[in-house]
Amino acid sequence: MRLSKGLEIEIYTGTADGQIIGLSDRIVKDLEGFVREPDARNVEYTTAPLCCYDRLLCAILRPRHDLRQYLTNIGNYTLIPGSTLSLGNSDRFYRSDPHNPYHSYIEQTYGTNVVTASIHINIGISDPEILMQACRLVRLEAPLYLALSASSPFLDGQVTGYHSTRWHLFPQTPDHVPLFTSHAHFIQWTEEQLALKTMQNVRHLWTSVRPNGDNRPYNVNRLELRICDLVVEPIALLSIVALLEARLSQLINDLSLDPLTQSQLSPEELLKITAQNERAVAKDSLKAQLNHWQDGREIWVQDWIEELYQDVWLTAKQGGFSCFLSPLKKLLREGNLAQQWLRKYESGQDIPSILVDEIEAMTQRESDLADKLCDARLVA
Repeated sequence: MRLSKGLEIEIYTGTADGQIIGLSDRIVKDLEGFVREPDARNVEYTTAPLCCYDRLLCAILRPRHDLRQYLTNIGNYTLIPGSTLSLGNSDRFYRSDPHNPYHSYIEQTYGTNVVTASIHINIGISDPEILMQACRLVRLEAPLYLALSASSPFLDGQVTGYHSTRWHLFPQTPDHVPLFTSHAHFIQWTEEQLALKTMQNVRHLWTSVRPNGDNRPYNVNRLELRICDLVVEPIALLSIVALLEARLSQLINDLSLDPLTQSQLSPEELLKITAQNERAVAKDSLKAQLNHWQDGREIWVQDWIEELYQDVWLTAKQGGFSCFLSPLKKLLREGNLAQQWLRKYESGQDIPSILVDEIEAMTQRESDLADKLCDARLVA
């Protein structure tokens, strides 16, 4: 049985030469299905929870199609790839809603470190205790998904030395988030953080993965993986989603995969090596060396992903979605977007022209996919 999957997609708007321009106040006013972020330069849309990958692909493409048309109508604007302010203006916050007190808190506390674009992957798990087990497992393996998705090697027109500058800069908060041992533990801990003001509200839990639901922390029904950079290639994105779904399906079928029982390390040791792994992947993505949560052994991230791929293949095949998992091989072979961009930079191409090339490629790719797969839905 396939699990339900929904995506929250944040993306920048701007001009065809890669300059990012804040338009979210106009977009949210005029287009249904889009919401604003604290800074006006990016905008977010959310797909409905779907079990079918074909429908999910169209749910990714349809809003972008509508948004592109709208941006063309109001000026020479388009969508900008990448997860950071690649060409500049990270010194200023452009408020999308000046009267929102939570946005004021974010601007004053974190500045433009939060002005990033990303993909949040939500996978439905109705049993709250299984959901907590899933969050424990995925939190320890979250660096693998960041490695696959890294797309932010530039900031302010410079090479930063990080493949995911976004995750390097992004303020994970509160400072210490435990591996929740039960749903009751998650509720108790959240209530404590709200009382201590280390969280401003239930949404103010910014870690790689968290339990999600319409009445957090009491009613939770999905796992939200928040670590991924923006993946603009839809087929690559679906392969990352498929890897996560297959891993969670595997856990649901075999709850002994829980790290609290399967690891030789203590919970605090697990948190320590996971934080180290996240830092290593933010810097080197698919070239990083990590420590495995099972026993702390050193392992190259690409080897770990290959092992996981082989481990979950049968689960994906039995679930009828292995064809969406298989493009992961191409991603591993060709590298993530950050690696592709850095190769171009090292060969002599400047950052603005790299952005221009990607904007054109992204536009063409989405048009081709829409024509082949989603044309009926796009024009409906």
